Amino acid sequence: MKLNELLNNIPLVALQGNDLTSINGVDIDSRKIKPGYLFVAIRGTQADGHLYIPKAIEQGAVAVMCEEMPEAQQAGVTYIQVENTEEVVGQLATNFYGNPTSKLKLVGVTGTNGKTTIATLLYSMFRKLGYKCGLLSTVCNYIDEKPVPADHTTPGPIELNALLAQMVEAGCQYAFMECSSHAIAQKRIGGLTFAGGIFTNLTRDHLDYHKTFENYRDAKKAFFDMLPKTAFAITNADDKNGMVMVQNTKATVKTYSTRTLADFKARIIECHFEGMYLDICGSEVGVQFIGKFNVSNLLAVYGAAVMLGQQPEQVLLIMSTLKSVSGRLEPLHAPEGYTAIVDYAHTPDALENVLNAIHEVLGKSGHVITVCGAGGNRDKGKRPLMAQEAVKQSDRVIITSDNPRFEEPQDIINDMLAGLNARQMKKVLSIVDRKEAIRTACMMAEKGDVILIAGKGHEDYQEVKGVKHHFDDKEVVRACFDTAEEA
Repeated sequence: MKLNELLNNIPLVALQGNDLTSINGVDIDSRKIKPGYLFVAIRGTQADGHLYIPKAIEQGAVAVMCEEMPEAQQAGVTYIQVENTEEVVGQLATNFYGNPTSKLKLVGVTGTNGKTTIATLLYSMFRKLGYKCGLLSTVCNYIDEKPVPADHTTPGPIELNALLAQMVEAGCQYAFMECSSHAIAQKRIGGLTFAGGIFTNLTRDHLDYHKTFENYRDAKKAFFDMLPKTAFAITNADDKNGMVMVQNTKATVKTYSTRTLADFKARIIECHFEGMYLDICGSEVGVQFIGKFNVSNLLAVYGAAVMLGQQPEQVLLIMSTLKSVSGRLEPLHAPEGYTAIVDYAHTPDALENVLNAIHEVLGKSGHVITVCGAGGNRDKGKRPLMAQEAVKQSDRVIITSDNPRFEEPQDIINDMLAGLNARQMKKVLSIVDRKEAIRTACMMAEKGDVILIAGKGHEDYQEVKGVKHHFDDKEVVRACFDTAEEA
């Protein structure tokens, strides 16, 4: 591709060099630059890409996009100056990969909780409807049926467009993706054209990055502000920020609710640990999910499918066959008669929702034992709130390690315990070793009890001092079951 084609729709401050230079690739990481590439210098949170311009040229970059022209410029290299490189890199990537979102329908899902479930269920549903689809999620990316490991909730703009281009090449007609607040704030989704957007809910999260709840909210809202008139915006009318999200959108707004008047409405008829029977927009359907929050998730899926032109009856039929996403309220039944539930809940609100769902089914027939922790090098303010939420709805609580990252696990646990009074502490144990904490919970459980193991869900690692060690909550639980059987 010629450089002048690559710069289409990108406002330039200055260009020095040959705009007909052939470009073989684009990257923001100087270490990944190859001969014939364009290097984009971004002022990131960790480092300033402008410092790596010489390294990129040494690697073979024939063009450099920057915010400040270097004093020393190398012959044969074209320099492009823009006001903000982070703002334009998404459009640049879209141009390089042939504008993939003009060739498929892309639906984005944002909010604190429920993004993975909604995006994954839409992907599963549309594949069952007979379409080729793509998925971009926390758990895994898919190009139709081909899995591509996911390192971030939302990939960087270049990787993102590369994946979308592969989806187009594979014949995908739809793509469903999670849009994290980081990705929106960092313009990773810039240049993409969305057919629709979904808002789930908004509770405290990622304040280590956004600093204030208002900044976090506004990052989510920016996604709906950028939707075109041709798109739809489906928002949760049960969340106090639901209508805030769509107040400035140009998209067609639809609402969903389990409590108030809305375009898409549902109620629970009956529920048990294997699923629920629901009324959705006047039609009854059995689903393999539990919890009121999952009713909201399913409503968002239903609404999006209908807005994408699918027949409501067909949508409900396929919805009845869908299964929960890995590590989301995933039940494991012990031979001794208790149930262990593995869930990704890592915010106070998510923990409250999961425990509510357990109590909706359990009633007063058994005890709830919760095993949870909090991630290191993340929002410290939510740690005591997590402990409070766990204690409020559990008979026993074991506070343990999550992903301590570069913090000391005991320091994180102490932050959580600081939110509890002496009375609450009577039902709490703290065990730093997560495996030992899960084993202890299994030893404490009796027939009819439920153990909630929260925080890691689908993750198969534990990150300690920057190193990821293999760790899978489900594997540990199953090993406990096997040990108990042998005994």
